[in-house]
Amino acid sequence: MDVLELGAALRARRRALHLTQNETADLADISTRVLSDLENGRETVRLDILTAVATALGMSLSLSLKVTQP
Repeated sequence: MDVLELGAALRARRRALHLTQNETADLADISTRVLSDLENGRETVRLDILTAVATALGMSLSLSLKVTQP
């Protein structure tokens, strides 16, 4: 998943919950601008902010090992 797909997934979840960006930003204790940057796939968003937004939307983050052939 790249940053654009991640942002789209967060936006879709927010909309499915019928939350505005302002409401979601308040729940995550971040600015609306930062949430907008995240939803639009800007790569400057910090991991702690991403985690806060995911938690506010009832989502979790996970990391998996991508196995590649040598």
